[in-house]
Amino acid sequence: MTSSASYLRLGALAVLWGASFLLIKIALTAMSPVQIAFTRIVLGALVLVVLCALRGIRLSSDRRLWRHVAVAGLFASALPWMLYGIAERSVDSGLTGVLNATTPLWTLLFGFLFGQQRALAPRKLGGLALGFAGVLLILAPWQAVSAGPGVLACLAAAASYGIGYVYIGRHLTGNSGDAPAPLAMAGMQLTAAAGIAVLALPVEGFPAVRFEPAALLAVAVLGVFGTGVGFALNYRLIADEGPTAASTVTYVMPVVSVLLGWLVLGEQIGGRVVGGIALVLLGVALSRQGRPGAARARVQRVRSVLRAGSQLYADLATNNPMK
Repeated sequence: MTSSASYLRLGALAVLWGASFLLIKIALTAMSPVQIAFTRIVLGALVLVVLCALRGIRLSSDRRLWRHVAVAGLFASALPWMLYGIAERSVDSGLTGVLNATTPLWTLLFGFLFGQQRALAPRKLGGLALGFAGVLLILAPWQAVSAGPGVLACLAAAASYGIGYVYIGRHLTGNSGDAPAPLAMAGMQLTAAAGIAVLALPVEGFPAVRFEPAALLAVAVLGVFGTGVGFALNYRLIADEGPTAASTVTYVMPVVSVLLGWLVLGEQIGGRVVGGIALVLLGVALSRQGRPGAARARVQRVRSVLRAGSQLYADLATNNPMK
């Protein structure tokens, strides 16, 4: 049974990760997408390295392991975080959070294509179809104004996560007794991602960082709490409750991102996008690993989340109390 402390950690993680898209949007007023990604990675890595030091956990010196960690750092951290910054130059933070929720669908798809999963059960195929139907509904390609480069960058970021997680599952997980502790692995991943982000900095020509206190504070919160503390909370949840329970955060993050975008930035959302959100989350629930009964329970949890937020979603197209 999930403890009250785990529920608190899960709620905190949903807020931290769901708010990351709002923080990126605010940070763009002072820094470029690559600068934001680099700063959050460095701050997050520092937090995790300090936590490892406080707990007496050492980072591995195995060069072969570091090569695998570098690939994970590219696809599961550096690249998607840069892409989300690029996307939010033209895409609302709430919609970015919604499209991020397609990550489990991409992970399942790439796991099948790369041979990590030999077959897809009908339930999982249905989940994939339902989730990507939700994406199609959100993008609405039949309308005169359809998906732009920003939306495509969001989907590319979610797909990059999918590739990264499949790679991590193949090369960086297992039951080896000499494997680094999960917290150390997270610190190594962000350290490697920081090196990759340094190489990407010249791409934008080193634009000057503008002195915008709110934006700089947003980057600091994103790095220290959204990245460093968020990673630590996630690994603690996995250790205490298992990956299935920890993955519940996937269902809550888009709700948080949409509501924060509405409350803070006045972003609007219509019924079509709400319907797409519902399809994406239900598709993710169906595509998860586990027994059919467990999948039905996850669908029920998603429905509960959607019912709880339905009235708030209905208000998004009308009034904004912060305006």
